[in-house]
Amino acid sequence: MFAVIKTGGKQYRVAADDVLKVEKLSGEAGDMVEFPNVLAVGGTIGTPFVEGAMVVGEIVEQGRNKKVITFKKRRRQNSQRTKGHRQHITMVRIAEILTDGKKPSAKPKKAAKPEPKASKAEAEPKAAEKEEASASTAATLFTAPSGKGDDLTKIKGIGPVAKKQLNEQGITTFAQIAALTDEDVARIDEAMPFSAEQISDWREQAKEM
Repeated sequence: MFAVIKTGGKQYRVAADDVLKVEKLSGEAGDMVEFPNVLAVGGTIGTPFVEGAMVVGEIVEQGRNKKVITFKKRRRQNSQRTKGHRQHITMVRIAEILTDGKKPSAKPKKAAKPEPKASKAEAEPKAAEKEEASASTAATLFTAPSGKGDDLTKIKGIGPVAKKQLNEQGITTFAQIAALTDEDVARIDEAMPFSAEQISDWREQAKEM
C-alpha cells in the first residue's frame, strides 16, 4: 500500500520502508515522526486530506543538502556577487501507513519539558558562561598574520562583502590565498559561501600578485 503525504510544502509518494529526504524536521536520529497530512492512500483520494489516515516514520539522520551557488553580475558596473546555500534536510524511513484512525505501534518521543526559568541573579552568571563558551567555539579557519593586510578586492571576483568574510576567517593577504592547499580550499568551500572553483581561481590570481 502506498500513500501521498504533504510536508514542507511538498508532496511525496511513500510506501513502507521507503527512505526519503524532506525539509528539516525537529528531532534526532531514532525519533518517530508523524505525517498527518495524507492526500491519498491507495485508491482513496482525500478532500484535501484522507480522514483518519496518518503516516509514521523514523528519523534516520539530520543533514544538509548539496551546496547551491548563485552568481549575479552587472555588466560594466564592476559588480558581482556570489552566494552559497546548503538547505537543512531530514532523512526519514517510513514505518507505517495507518488508516481508519489507527494509532502507531511506536509512539513519537515527546519533547523535553523546558527547564524552569532561573532568577535574575542566577541568569547573569549563566549568560556570562554562555558568552565565554561561544567565544571559545567561534574559532576562525585560519590565523591572520601580523601587520596590515592586503586589499583582497584587487583579486577579480572578491568584492567588499567577500573580503570582509575572508578577513573574519583570518585570510587577509595575497600570500595566504596563494598558499592555500586543496585541503584548505575544501575547508573554505564547506564553511563559507564560496565554491571550490572560485577559491582555486583566486589562488591562481594571488600567485601572480
